[in-house]
Amino acid sequence: MSIAIRPATGGDVAAIDALLRRAFPAEDEARLVQRLCIDGDMVLTLVADDEESGALAGMIAFSRMEVEIAGKAIAAVALAPLAVEKAWRKQGVGEALVQAGIAQLGAAGAMLCFVLGEPGYYARFGFAPEWASGFASPYAGAYLMALPLQGGAMPCGMRGAATHAPAFAQLGGVE
Repeated sequence: MSIAIRPATGGDVAAIDALLRRAFPAEDEARLVQRLCIDGDMVLTLVADDEESGALAGMIAFSRMEVEIAGKAIAAVALAPLAVEKAWRKQGVGEALVQAGIAQLGAAGAMLCFVLGEPGYYARFGFAPEWASGFASPYAGAYLMALPLQGGAMPCGMRGAATHAPAFAQLGGVE
């Protein structure tokens, strides 16, 4: 079994929504993706297709963030959500999606990528809570991690706000 990773298109909307509703216990992630798209905050959505059947094997989304270091805005994104069909889990689909997204966003000039997730999983890509510490965020803590996308370079200076797109405030009541 092999996969092909590509940018999502309008024709993928229903399959992505269905995947998110199957992959997560609640509808929060599906509603998050809808809201990010409606609000114009989605930066990149990639899908992994099963090359044999053409079926959707996984998806990853990156959305716009407002991040400041030393009083200056820097280009930053949030990774969320990442979902893989049950039949494709533990076969490298999630890894391939994360690596492809990080590569594309770094090439496009993004400085930082934040993720709110399981440290044991995301550390393999270089995400670390240390990179996210010091930013003002309602999600601050061990599960908020960041990854510098420009060869490990992090702008110097006092860390300011790291604000996710407004759609995130509708998840779990965090404002």
